[in-house]
Amino acid sequence: MMRSLLLSLAAITVLIPNAKAETIDSVLSSENGSLGVTKSSVGLVDDMAFIRRASVDLIGRIPTLQELKEYQAWPADRRRDMLVDKLVEHPRFADRWTVFFADLLRLRSNVTGGSALIAHVHRSIRDDVPYNEFAATLISTNGKAGRSPEVGFILGDNADPLAMASVTAQVFMGVRIGCAQCHDHPFDVWTRKDFYSVAAYFGKTRRFESNFTRVVYTSEGEQTSVLWPPEDEAEESERKAMVPSFPFPMIDAKEQPEFIVRYEQLLKQQADALAARDNSPSLDDLLADADGKLEAATGSGINVAVAEAREEINKIDVKASLYKRSEYREALADQITSPRNRLFAESFVNRIWHDLIGRGFVEPVDDFREDNPASHPETLGFIADEFVASGYSFKKLVKSIVQSEVYQQRQVPLGVNELEQEELEAAFLATPMRRMLSESLYDSIVTAGHLFDVKYQTGENEKTIEQEVRVLLAADGEPEQLATADVQDLSGGQPGMTDQAMAAMDNGGAGYALEDAIELDFDALLEEEDEVELDRMVAKSQEQLEAERMQMEVQRRPRPGMKYETKIVKRTVDDNPRFSSALRMATPAPVGHFVRVFGQTSRNDLGEARDDNPSMRQSLMMLNGRLTHEASRVGTLEPVAKYLTGDKPQLDKAIELVYHEILTRNPSAEEADWAKQIIAEAKTPRDGIADLRWVMLNSNEFRFLP
Repeated sequence: MMRSLLLSLAAITVLIPNAKAETIDSVLSSENGSLGVTKSSVGLVDDMAFIRRASVDLIGRIPTLQELKEYQAWPADRRRDMLVDKLVEHPRFADRWTVFFADLLRLRSNVTGGSALIAHVHRSIRDDVPYNEFAATLISTNGKAGRSPEVGFILGDNADPLAMASVTAQVFMGVRIGCAQCHDHPFDVWTRKDFYSVAAYFGKTRRFESNFTRVVYTSEGEQTSVLWPPEDEAEESERKAMVPSFPFPMIDAKEQPEFIVRYEQLLKQQADALAARDNSPSLDDLLADADGKLEAATGSGINVAVAEAREEINKIDVKASLYKRSEYREALADQITSPRNRLFAESFVNRIWHDLIGRGFVEPVDDFREDNPASHPETLGFIADEFVASGYSFKKLVKSIVQSEVYQQRQVPLGVNELEQEELEAAFLATPMRRMLSESLYDSIVTAGHLFDVKYQTGENEKTIEQEVRVLLAADGEPEQLATADVQDLSGGQPGMTDQAMAAMDNGGAGYALEDAIELDFDALLEEEDEVELDRMVAKSQEQLEAERMQMEVQRRPRPGMKYETKIVKRTVDDNPRFSSALRMATPAPVGHFVRVFGQTSRNDLGEARDDNPSMRQSLMMLNGRLTHEASRVGTLEPVAKYLTGDKPQLDKAIELVYHEILTRNPSAEEADWAKQIIAEAKTPRDGIADLRWVMLNSNEFRFLP
């Protein structure tokens, strides 16, 4: 019911009352002036660079040729705003930003409730559920993993109160209070008692697991597990239950800042709009109507009984005995997500700003403390105020940043010394160099190479592969016919492996398929199922997986007393590759996978940042990997193919199209001549374009944002 209400509120469009006339750019410019910054901006990127940057940042891939043409057809003075409006509503917007939240919340498909939580995050982004509501449910919800996907957040750390104190403060307020777990914080005001007072909010929460179905859920115990003083400071008999308290600063209740007034007005508008739209009677309305009917039929004496019945019905909570609400964690969620808690809004705005601009107001982004102040506190405060006043709308926050001139700044020109570059970037007068996220790089290669769909006609790309098998010998010692023999695959392939996967393995073994992605079906993960049946399905599937694994191991071992012969067999496969989106992969990807090599973390450690440093392994994967190889090849179904057929290929048009598709810009005259030289040195124009695309995909310009 609560989830449905939140989605309904998110769907209601209302005007933000009394929106401020200032903009991010005007506030930042004024603050730079007060800070004594005298340098001016390096200028804005051109239209082609903007669509590339915005597309990668907002939907996780470079623009397609069709999107580029549509953008160029829009009015020049409005096309950037029109583009941002379109991208924020694009289906891939939720995919791309699920990756951001997966890093922030350390979402993992391989932990209890992990995949369901990822799907829940995706849906919340898609529906623009207010960030404060979204965060509050993660902090406070109890229930069964999968059925209540928000529970995956607390199960990620096994409902450990000490771990959850650190995680909740650092993730939602940018405060590293975990440093005070063993002693008073060495660099901040937090004491060890402060830490334990936050941990106490989680002290009654317990992780349970059904002995029959193995289903995991959380509920509340009667006693807290968080005691004070800690066991290393006192005897057991001296320790008492720790009383939860909120040690973080809040705006005084007597104060009524303008942004809070606007936020409360917005809530009233939403409530009024929802009430006007939904005229269905509530339970109280139905009972009140029953009062009147019963009184008319039997007299007023029945009213007392009906009143008592109403009171009892309203108390009913079907799952209360199993999934008890956590009053402590609900209280914590209310305080953390309150508009009076500046840390909540400012720390989140700082994270989004860092992700889109390349540099936060506070660095590191999760280390808010008095001796690590924001570089531009007024600008940070302004954006945070607008974020709150907008109803904590994530989409509006992203739009406000991307449509600002700060986001559209060019990078520092070549030849500028490092000191001046640092000054310009610190004042947000130039954008830092940013490499694509690993998932965006993957999807951009797939997009550039037309690999989201097949690009060859059926049968055009057949190839013969060799497969090593073990064949059971017949009674006379002769090998049986392969069609009827007991054949065991020794290639390492899985039963039912596709021809494409077999071809990939043949091209270089299993390691050559390190770019493959398996998509999660977010909608299916959140489908409502009968709880008992769902529990049985979960238990059964785990047993089946283990049985299948053991069966495969047995099949690979020769049976005692039987004779086998190893053979090399040849198979013809249609090698017409097609790749899925890395944004929807089960996460984290396996070690060694493309997205891990390019920076995706294990998501085990709190605050672990992606490593953007280049490595030899990255270079080898781009130079020799299957993804780059397949993206470079020219399929007959691609737009560029029509320019490469016939006696007189249209190389100028082919080269221009390739530059549009891969680098989102026109080639210079010098680059066009260089491209023609590459094509001339190849056996055919198609081979030449493939060589050209391979070089472009391996360039720094492709990997880094303009």
